[in-house]
Amino acid sequence: MVNLIHAELRKLLGLPTAWVGLVLGLIAAPALALLSAGATRQAIERGIAGDPSDTAFQPLGIGLLGALILGVVAVSSEYTSSGEDAPGARQMTTTLAAMPRRYRLVGAKAVAVSLLVAVQGAITAVATLALTEMVLGPLVPPAEPGRAAAAVLYWVLLGLLAYALTLIFRSGVITLTVLIVNSSVVSVSYLLTKVTPLAAYLPDIVGAHMFLNDVGDVDIAPLTAGLVMTAWVAALLGLGAWLFDRREA
Repeated sequence: MVNLIHAELRKLLGLPTAWVGLVLGLIAAPALALLSAGATRQAIERGIAGDPSDTAFQPLGIGLLGALILGVVAVSSEYTSSGEDAPGARQMTTTLAAMPRRYRLVGAKAVAVSLLVAVQGAITAVATLALTEMVLGPLVPPAEPGRAAAAVLYWVLLGLLAYALTLIFRSGVITLTVLIVNSSVVSVSYLLTKVTPLAAYLPDIVGAHMFLNDVGDVDIAPLTAGLVMTAWVAALLGLGAWLFDRREA
């Protein structure tokens, strides 16, 4: 299994799109923390910034796109054409020839995505929190290590969520469109919270409660949020693995 995970890591790191996700995830949040420092300072001084302890963690939301890309390309790259000489062939055919045990393959890819996103998230969190403390100083309380770890875990879970949805849909375009639109343009999940408070337990909303204090109108404890988010990811991964095992390559 270790060799399989290592092979999937090398395969993922050999994809140009994966590097786009890695770089985007690493630089977006620190850049936002620096660029928005002036406006954030004014908002805090005027008392309209919400919970000050959330300030250092809020920029991490934009870097999540990098984790989503990594989760998507781990699957979508397998369904691209192998080359101009064989336009109908796909990488998945070669992958399954080398590893016909599909559940092990799904598990190895999940571990590879988790490791990359965890490293990416840890570096980004440390850099973002340090920059926020540097530019805002005493206006924000020191970041709690436990909350930083929870933010990194949230990144990992969202990367796995994107991975699971791509297994289900077999389309990176559909997965990224749904996740990006829902998180940045029109959040269907947020609109549903206006109808029923149960919508706050949908995966794209409940996970934020793991490290942010001021999230919507429903209060959810960080531990509860983490357990619910993990349950969502486990269920979708299980469904994705089952579908992947039953489908043709």
